[in-house]
Amino acid sequence: MISLLTSMLFAQMPNYFVHETAVVDEGAKIGAGTKIWHFCHIMPHAKIGNDCSLGQNVMIADEVEIGNGVKIQNNVSVYTGVVLEDNVFVGPSVVFTNVKNPRSFINRKQEFKKTLIRKGATIGANATIICGHTVGSYAFIAAGTVVTKDVKPYSLVMGNPGVHVGWVSEYGHTLNFNVSNITQCPESGEKYQLIDNQITKIK
Repeated sequence: MISLLTSMLFAQMPNYFVHETAVVDEGAKIGAGTKIWHFCHIMPHAKIGNDCSLGQNVMIADEVEIGNGVKIQNNVSVYTGVVLEDNVFVGPSVVFTNVKNPRSFINRKQEFKKTLIRKGATIGANATIICGHTVGSYAFIAAGTVVTKDVKPYSLVMGNPGVHVGWVSEYGHTLNFNVSNITQCPESGEKYQLIDNQITKIK
């Protein structure tokens, strides 16, 4: 009898961590191993994958989708319409938007624009992502950048407005190509080729 009650108790316990100051609304789905820290708010119907980390004062809005292994640092609000794929890194105080022309006296909830941050991308501290755009896989958005258009995979983008200034590897190292437009990541040893202004990983 005791073992049965113990099994039932463990079955009901969440397999993720929520700090006592955080608020998780009913209907939110949170994956195993995820950690939600001080003063966070997870709204209904938000979906957060496995092994994510949400730093202090993070807000995840209704219907936001977050993949596995995502890290969101302090003071970030992820609004409805934003999708973060697996292993995305979001630095402190990053700003997401979801309306192009907001007015406090006009309800534009039906005009929310989708923002898609692809697998493995990094968004640096204090960057702003204007809604309606896609940041490609493993792209690197430098701190303070304002993204106003789509970003290619593996692209290094910086400035206001953000401009493409180079390429990075999946490990986040700047890539310098030889005369054959081939290069190698100094950390992983993985090789990349630049074809038609787009990175291809050589397998």
